Formats: sequence, structure tokens, C-alpha cells
Amino acid sequence: MNAYVVLTVSGHDRPGTTAGVTEILCSYPVTIAQIQQIVLHNELVLGLTIRKESPFDFAQLQNEIDIFVSSRGMNLQIMTASEETSSHTQVSLLVTVLGNPLTPLAVAAITGNIAQHGANIDRIRQVAEYPVTAIEFHVSGVAQSDLRSALADVARRNSIDIAVQQATLDRRGVQLVVLDVDSTLIKQEVIDVLAYIAGVEDQVSEITHRAMNGELDFAQSLTQRVALLAGLPVAALTEVRSKIEFTPGAATLCRTLSRLGFHVALVSGGFSEVVTPLANELGVTNVCANNLEVENGLLTGRLTGPIVDRQGKAQALMDFARKFDVPMSRTIAVGDGANDLDMLNAAALGIAFNAKPYVRDRADSTLTSPYLDTILYVMGISRAEVELADRSSSE
Repeated sequence: MNAYVVLTVSGHDRPGTTAGVTEILCSYPVTIAQIQQIVLHNELVLGLTIRKESPFDFAQLQNEIDIFVSSRGMNLQIMTASEETSSHTQVSLLVTVLGNPLTPLAVAAITGNIAQHGANIDRIRQVAEYPVTAIEFHVSGVAQSDLRSALADVARRNSIDIAVQQATLDRRGVQLVVLDVDSTLIKQEVIDVLAYIAGVEDQVSEITHRAMNGELDFAQSLTQRVALLAGLPVAALTEVRSKIEFTPGAATLCRTLSRLGFHVALVSGGFSEVVTPLANELGVTNVCANNLEVENGLLTGRLTGPIVDRQGKAQALMDFARKFDVPMSRTIAVGDGANDLDMLNAAALGIAFNAKPYVRDRADSTLTSPYLDTILYVMGISRAEVELADRSSSE
């Protein structure tokens, strides 16, 4: 006698199906090893793996369940399973796929690559239908680095986003999410907006170009660019805010994370005089950024305090983690530039958001969607949970 049996019930969903099947099982010497259920467009699929604890008339059990489901216009399938098969469902990786649209060709390429690596898809979960389609595959039997590399090519060919991460309990605990600001939380680069107001756009652009060519490091380029702002009235910082636009989804992301009990921080190579008011608008109280020196109401062209550069961003992430007593295994960092790489690598999950190719190739996962709140889907937070959090806060 095989100890394990898999029961699959399918058909038009009606209340009481799961209750009825499990009530029948109560009369027999079995235990439930696994149970999963999904309802898609009012069609139900209920799967149970049961273990026979002692001999009994299995045909009688099968007949009882068959009569019950048939009376509801549903179907029953039964197959035996070995102990090895029944324990195979331990999930090791989560593959989150985001597409707008998500085509059958893309899904075929993803599932085909998973199969080519000898891996198994244990579960598929719909996370969101808009503003993008987001699907989560629970996968076992493959190394994370191997699958991530293979699926990165699939993502590029199909113009979709794919994140591969370990499925651990840390993902379900309170997390710290640290966001870069320029070209991530907001659409603009604040230094460029300031340069426009000060009339030194060309000079700032030239320094930025030299930095991108590797002639200057971030600290040198920042110092030289800030020097060009000397004499600018501090009141111009208010004008900067009028020219800044949040990235679509920024408010939803910060609002949802706060309502669900997560910690959010902004870490920027920009200026606290601009970043802090932006953070206040989003209800974010944790900010780490550079500070402009002001004398007699004018910018001096100098900074005060330590420069928040590439290493400084990573350190800020770790400092915020300590502040909130959040282990590094529960940290997420989001950024777009090379200046963010140390922070992305230090976090348990580093997300390159609309990033430069150099950054995309070195981050844990990449998002090319224009919506910042798609980060929630990579975290496993569904659209339904976002809307529930909004409703709960308004009641």
C-alpha cells in the first residue's frame, strides 16, 4: 500500500467544497500532508496530499468523495505519490515576473528555462493585474545564481522584469526599505535643477560628464558642482521643489509600507534641504543626505558634515537597520546609479530601478517599469493588500 495519495477536485466554485471533502476525510485514518487551493474566474482547483496512517478500504473513501463532488458538478482525480514526491514542495526560490503586457511567449520562456535547469515549479501566485501584471513562481531544485543569469536574458528579450530571490521567513518579517532619491524616488537630479536656477547648467553638466568617464569620483564631482552654486539665495531651494516630480507610484509605495508596519528611509547623495521636505510629503521621517552650507541667506558653495557618497549610502543603510533593530537579512535597497551599488550589495535584496546598464548587471533584481510601487510586488505584497491597507486607514 502506498502511504501517500493526491486528491484533486476541480470545477465551478461553490461554498463548502473544501469543508465537505475534509469532513469526509475525518472518518478515515489519514492525515493531511499538503493542501492548496486556487480559484480563477470562479473555477476552483483544490489539491490535497493525504497520508494513510493505517490500512482501510480506500475504494470506499474514494466513492464518498466522488459522490460529494459529483453532486456539485465537479470532478475528482486521484493519484498515488511517493514520500519523496510529497516532500518535494519545499520552496527555495521566488521568481517574480512583471510585465505590461505579460505575453504567453514570455511565460513559456520562463517556465522553459526553469525546466531546462531541472527545477520544479511548486506554486504560481497572481500578485497584481495592474498597473502591471505580476506573477510569483515558487521554484525548487536550482541554484539562485544559475536561474537568475538565465532569466535575465529572458527578461531582456521579452521586455519584462524578473526578480529571483531566496524564499526565506525573513521575507515575511518587518523589513527596512531604503530608497535612493534622484532619478529613483523623483524624476529629476536635484543638482541639475539647482544648476538651472543658478545659470550654471553647462558647467555642472561638464563635471558630471567627467565623473561618468571616471575622471572624478563622486565626492570630487559633488564638491566641484556645489562650488558653482555659491551665492545662490537659500530661497531658491523652495523653487527647486516646484520643479520636482515624484516618480509614479512613489506615494503609494511609501504609504503602503508605512501602513503595513515597514520602515522606510531615504538615502541620497543630494541635499537634505530638498530631500527632507520631499520625505515629509510622503510621511517618511528617516533621511540621510548631504548638507549645504548657508551664510547670510546665501549658499557658500560648500558642504557641511560627511559626504554621503557610495560608501556613505551603504553605511546609512546599516545605520538605519541598527536604529530599527532590523537584521540585514530583512533589508531592501533601491537605486539607479553606480553610487548606489554598495548599498544595493549590502542589502539582502538590491533592486536596480530604471538603472544604468552597469548597475542592472550587478544588482539582485531589475525593474524597468515606470511605477515605483511595483517594488511592493517583488516584496510579495499583492495589489489586493495595497487596496486593503488604503481602505483600512480611511475607516
